[in-house]
Amino acid sequence: MLSRVTCLTVAAFLLGSLAIAAADEAPAKPKPASPSQFFDSNGVKIHYTVQGEGEPVLLIHGFTMNIAMQWTGPGVLPELAKQYQVIAIDNRGHGRSGKPHEPEKYGLEMAEDQIRLLDHLGVKKAHVVGYSMGGFITSKLLTSHPDRVATATLGGAGWTREGDQRVNTLNELADSLEAGKGIGPLIKHLTPAGQPQPTEDELRTINSMVMLMNDPKALAAVIRGMQGLMVPEEALRKNKVPTLALIGSIDPLKDGVDAMEEVMSQLEVVEIEGADHMNAPARPEFISNLKRFLAAHPIGKSAPQEVAEPVAAGK
Repeated sequence: MLSRVTCLTVAAFLLGSLAIAAADEAPAKPKPASPSQFFDSNGVKIHYTVQGEGEPVLLIHGFTMNIAMQWTGPGVLPELAKQYQVIAIDNRGHGRSGKPHEPEKYGLEMAEDQIRLLDHLGVKKAHVVGYSMGGFITSKLLTSHPDRVATATLGGAGWTREGDQRVNTLNELADSLEAGKGIGPLIKHLTPAGQPQPTEDELRTINSMVMLMNDPKALAAVIRGMQGLMVPEEALRKNKVPTLALIGSIDPLKDGVDAMEEVMSQLEVVEIEGADHMNAPARPEFISNLKRFLAAHPIGKSAPQEVAEPVAAGK
């Protein structure tokens, strides 16, 4: 993912997302109503937006990201809003939401934020779509609040077993953030096998861009609290919610999807050929397969509808 060419792609993506976020914040001509809203979630201010009409779809972004970067920039939110009522949240510790520095304010609380938002909006059940960290939050919702989840889509996320080596990476990442050294351990971890590791200059460039939009102490607290999002194997085996895993074929987190496929019922897996962790949401196969899956499982229907096969590249 982070060869020199890809580092430039990451930088361009971050700059573009910053421009989108700045446009959201900038003064503009009066308009009827802003889609950006806030509510209180157990003492933390949470930013969210609601766009479009139809069945509700809740979008949950990944670590260091926000609504604009994860969903608006790659085109996922505007495309879904043509057919659905899209509810997108800035997770606590991110975007325009509150950023507490205590690890106990994260973990399970990040999953409960989603339920509190649905309650705030009067939504009983929604399609839930999470990417990366948002996918882990979605998995937690599957086991803690299955009655609120019509379908679950796990993008760039799988299952982390107890004792997984990835836990050590998370600890290294939190240590790095607390020491003011940025997200280097995460960037290295997400570099696909066979690709060169980023240089120190590349790491500094990406870190400086990421930290323009984030509070490192809050991010460290997010990581320290991640243990609260762990899901036991037994809970996955009992899953009855239709679930889609969308993963890039060279995403280093794909092994977690493979592990999930071994134990989880009601799971469909679609690999996006040649995609990595960073660029998968912007690939046309991501949104096309997501829309196909949502159409197959309308809220209130007891059985899947007849739909097309998974969409491959170029189709």
